[in-house]
Amino acid sequence: MEKTNSEKNCEDKNCPYHGTISVRGRTFKGKVISDKMHKTVTVEWERRKYIPKYERYEKRRSKVKAHNPNCIKAQEGDLVVIKEVRPISKSKNFVVMEIINQNETN
Repeated sequence: MEKTNSEKNCEDKNCPYHGTISVRGRTFKGKVISDKMHKTVTVEWERRKYIPKYERYEKRRSKVKAHNPNCIKAQEGDLVVIKEVRPISKSKNFVVMEIINQNETN
């Protein structure tokens, strides 16, 4: 587990460690499936939903966009922890807190 909150050169105002944004609400663990946007990653995780009619569970996926600060730099394939923040943009309501497991192919 690698924490990068000790870096002092982060100038991002939306960084949870060095900026002014406050972290609140829900926390999720997921996999980064896209890092093509500027300071933004798309994180996806799987969940199970109960179907009462069939008395079984089905797999569903949730996909959200999260802010990716310069001091964390999550890349595609990384397993990350994201936390909810106030809306940063039209579609960003989460921020990457830490990288749990880095992708070995990067």
